[in-house]
Amino acid sequence: MAGAIEIEGLRKEYRSARRRHTLAVDDLDLDVPAGGVFGFLGPNGSGKTTTLRCVMGLVRPSAGRVRVLGAPVPHGLRSVVGRIGSVIETPAMFPTMSGRENLVLLGALDGIGSRRVDEVLALVGLAERGHDLVRRYSLGMRQRLGIGAALLRDPELLILDEPANGLDPAGIREIRELLRLLGTEGRTVLVSSHILSEVEHTCDSVAIMRKGRCVAAGRVEDVLADDDESLIVEVDDLDAGLNALRDAGLDAHRDGDALVVARAATDPARITKVLAAHDLWVTALRPREHNLEDQFLALTEESNA
Repeated sequence: MAGAIEIEGLRKEYRSARRRHTLAVDDLDLDVPAGGVFGFLGPNGSGKTTTLRCVMGLVRPSAGRVRVLGAPVPHGLRSVVGRIGSVIETPAMFPTMSGRENLVLLGALDGIGSRRVDEVLALVGLAERGHDLVRRYSLGMRQRLGIGAALLRDPELLILDEPANGLDPAGIREIRELLRLLGTEGRTVLVSSHILSEVEHTCDSVAIMRKGRCVAAGRVEDVLADDDESLIVEVDDLDAGLNALRDAGLDAHRDGDALVVARAATDPARITKVLAAHDLWVTALRPREHNLEDQFLALTEESNA
């Protein structure tokens, strides 16, 4: 089964009036599988938004190929654009019209009636504020309205650039639940985000960008997998415990309120035996866990150096 989005050798270079060249995307290969929620991560300037603009035909790549729902971009985009909903950067609406009026106007362009507009407003949590003028909306409400606009055509593929931007914790939770629901319905939802904890709890797969290249991609659990199988050890006297482990030839160091022991060098039974021989009793012993933020920082720290 072909991916919802297939990118091969994508390159985008911008040239300024002073003949300076900026390489925004550098030989990018990326495959977004069909169905589920796909997280697109990277620090500012890593090429995320430029990539999404290339996918939607908003900018022309300098080189490479892009296919969306099986159609080549940009020449074949017209044949599938009706199956795609997107919000790239800040959604634009008429501020002197209500949220509902904006959606009714947009829907009329595709023959979509008011019943679908009301369904979408309820879906994005704006049913009670749909008649308010957009100029009175908070940034978070405008984000939800933009997502509503992208959902009007009941799209097969939904592309969202920072959908939780400006939302309070309750709003972020609502968007998380909405994205998960859409993903379970068989749609493909590509979401660019910097809220790593939300991505980890929302997405099925992720890709991490750095300097225009993809440095990691795959299912979330695979990206989080790490060769570091260290053990976290907690004892009452950390300094004495560290000395005991090192005297026994174990690779250990202190990290905050615990000790970290390289698992490759030993096993849990030996750790407890060494510490017990020094009258030090283990209060906790567990594998070191990794989260998406750890992996993100490890993979992108070079770009911030």
